[in-house]
Amino acid sequence: MSSGVAARRDAKKLVRSPSGLRMVPEHRAFGSPFGLEEPQWVPDKECPRCMQCDTKFDFITRKHHCRRCGKCFCDRCCSQKVPLRRMCFVDPVRQCAECALVSHREAEFYDKQLKVLLSGATFHVTLGNSEKSETMVCRLSNNQRYLILGGDSHHEIEIANISTVQIVTEGFAPGEKDSPAYTSLPGSPPASEAGSARVTGMCLQYTVPGAEGTTQLRLMAGEDANASKRQATAWLAAMHKAAKLLYESRDQ
Repeated sequence: MSSGVAARRDAKKLVRSPSGLRMVPEHRAFGSPFGLEEPQWVPDKECPRCMQCDTKFDFITRKHHCRRCGKCFCDRCCSQKVPLRRMCFVDPVRQCAECALVSHREAEFYDKQLKVLLSGATFHVTLGNSEKSETMVCRLSNNQRYLILGGDSHHEIEIANISTVQIVTEGFAPGEKDSPAYTSLPGSPPASEAGSARVTGMCLQYTVPGAEGTTQLRLMAGEDANASKRQATAWLAAMHKAAKLLYESRDQ
């Protein structure tokens, strides 16, 4: 990939919406797959009362719109200003109590896991039906749209084309008799909830534009208990969280 193409992928611009300032991709096609579109606000004339506590709006009790769901609330029910990075807001924005809880949980991904994914980690990588693995560094692209695998060969996988994610664990989770185990998304528990099982790898199913069916990518951490394996395990846990956000984005 040329530096010019990479620069176009990562280019951003500052825009002002009714909800606040947003730093968005210069080209819509290069937006993050984890992003959410701004909601349509419920029209003022359609909400004479708070949609949470049913308080009637008047000259004293003013109405406010949650920037995440677009519903209309009184100040008491929509007073929190919370970062909303999935919509690319520069500053914290007003959200209702329910949406604020969700945004707080997502903030951990942007503050911690995203940095791990961008830094990358080393894995034994098996592509498709190959019986041989290759040692490669896997990382998330700066615009969050691609998994980039580099080694003797180079591959890029568009995140939006990933259809299935399976976590490979080693050890025993409650009620299990065999290992390794496979935990599938969506709806699977994070590694910290999988009993005594340890995350050792990940299998991804993804589509290739123009090709029929799906292709499999298998990432396995090294066997030695060293810094490289710890980094790989942290990367797998972060990718697990990213996959959940991806599925949530598709459902909204």
